[in-house]
Amino acid sequence: MEFIREFVDQRGYAPTIEEIRKGLGISSKSVVKYHLDVLKQEGIIERVPEAARAMDVSGVGKRARPVAVLGTIAAGEPIPVPTEETWHMIGQETVEVPVGMLSGNNRIFALRVRGKSMIDAFVDDGDIVIMDATPAAENGQMVAAWLTDRQETTLKKIYYEANHIRLQPANETMKPIYVDSDNLLVQGRVIAVLRKYNLESC
Repeated sequence: MEFIREFVDQRGYAPTIEEIRKGLGISSKSVVKYHLDVLKQEGIIERVPEAARAMDVSGVGKRARPVAVLGTIAAGEPIPVPTEETWHMIGQETVEVPVGMLSGNNRIFALRVRGKSMIDAFVDDGDIVIMDATPAAENGQMVAAWLTDRQETTLKKIYYEANHIRLQPANETMKPIYVDSDNLLVQGRVIAVLRKYNLESC
């Protein structure tokens, strides 16, 4: 991927299989094809078989990508959002995110953080979290959790426990939230954090 990125940045078009082979010192074109097939299966590139330069690489040739900011999320007590139906509406604001933070992910959105419950996880009030729009998350991942019975959302680390789900703040002064599994939907997991440095506070 690094070779392809540099090639596109320098020349403005994708390399051929032979150019990749020579550039990386690989002995066989079939080895190059194998790795390109893996990248295609991972959704990182698109290829047209038998076409020399028909390769579209997500994010390559771009330094940053606009990401829609869909609203505000609470890093503290849950706050209401308009409705579950409007959660994924296209945002009126966008932020430019370095493509290296996105890893080829196309299902992303951004939320502005309100509150300090995740401060020990380096997420502060006013930061913008970049989210992978997925309904699945693993223990310890930071997620946007939709509390269906309250129609509210919160930013917390998620833990699946025996009789409930624990939404854990990263602030020792705050207590976790416990919810039943049928009262919680994961709307996305955090993959990056953006922060604007405030010179006035120095």
